[in-house]
Amino acid sequence: MVGGKTLLDVKNLKQYFPIKGGVLGRTINYVKAVDDISFQVHQGETVSIVGESGCGKSTAGRALLRLERPNSGNILFDGVDLVSLSNKAMRKKRKDIQIIFQDPYASLNPRRTVYQTICEAMDIQNVGNKSERRKDIINILETVGLGEHQINHYPHQFSGGQRQRIGIARALSVRPKLIVCDEAVSALDVSIQAQVLNLLKKLQRKYQLTYVFISHDLGVVRHISDKIIVMYLGKIMEITDKKALFSHPGHPYTYALLSSIPSTNMLEKKNRIILHGDVPSPINPPKGCPFHTRCPYAFEKCIHELPQLHNVNENQNVACHLASDGLIDFENMTHDDYD
Repeated sequence: MVGGKTLLDVKNLKQYFPIKGGVLGRTINYVKAVDDISFQVHQGETVSIVGESGCGKSTAGRALLRLERPNSGNILFDGVDLVSLSNKAMRKKRKDIQIIFQDPYASLNPRRTVYQTICEAMDIQNVGNKSERRKDIINILETVGLGEHQINHYPHQFSGGQRQRIGIARALSVRPKLIVCDEAVSALDVSIQAQVLNLLKKLQRKYQLTYVFISHDLGVVRHISDKIIVMYLGKIMEITDKKALFSHPGHPYTYALLSSIPSTNMLEKKNRIILHGDVPSPINPPKGCPFHTRCPYAFEKCIHELPQLHNVNENQNVACHLASDGLIDFENMTHDDYD
C-alpha cells in the first residue's frame, strides 16, 4: 500500500499559543509551537515525526485532528481542508481520523467498562445498531489480543500494555483511514513496546491503515516507519525515507540524534555528538537557523539566514545551509569544511 494516493497534505501549518499579560490580560507574545511546516502522507504508509521534547511534534499531531485550531495553513485530508470545516462538520470527519494517546492510564475513563469505552465513539458516529456494535467490539478486542470475557472489565483490571490495546481498539472501532499515534509506546516496557508495534503493523496490513507516528525514540521509529520527519523548535529540519535517514542523515541535528541511540554491540565505535545547552524558547526562537545555537557545525550564514527545505538526494529534503550542495559527510568533516 505504500506509495498510494496522497491522503494527507499539510501546507504551511502554524500553531501559536498566546501569552497573556498585564492588567487587561492582553496578548503580549506567542509560543510558536509549530512554525510553518509542510509535508505529505500517502495512503498506507507510516510517517513518523521525531525530535526532542518541546520540538512541536505532539502539537502538530493534535493540530492534524483539529483538537487545536491552527492559526494558519491548510490540512487537506482526502482533498478536504480540515482547517476550514465547522465544528459540526469536523465532528463527522473524525470518523476517518483517530488518535492513540501516550498514557494508557490517563486516556481511559476509570468509570467506564471496556465495552462502554469502545462503544462511545461508535455511538457518536452512528456506527451500526446495538447488536452489531457488540459483535464488532468483540471482534476488535480479539484482533488486538484481548478476549470477550474482558468486555465488562474496568481499566484498573488491566496492565499498561493491555490498556494501550484498549486504546487501539477504541481508535479502530469507527474504521478510520488515518491514526495519529502520539508516543503510543513510550510509557510501556521495552518488551511490551515490541508487541504493540508488531500489533500496529499487523493492523495496518489488515485494515489498510495510514499512521502518523509521533515519537522521540529513533529505535522505535526505525522499526515502524516508511518516512521520517525530524522537527526542532517547531520547524522541520529533514524529511526522508527510513533507509536514507539511518544510513546518510542530511542535517546535523539528525546526525546528533542518531549518535545518541544506544548500541548493544560492545565493539562498535560511535562518533557521539554532544549537544550543549538547552533547546531555545519557542517564545523567542533564534534568528536564522533555529538549531545554530547548539550546532557544532554552525557558521556565520546560519546565524542570520533561515535555511529552507531543499532536495539533497532522492526523497531526502534538508533545511541546512551546509547541505546546499548535497549530502554532508559528517564522519570525515573538519572545521575547515564549514568555517
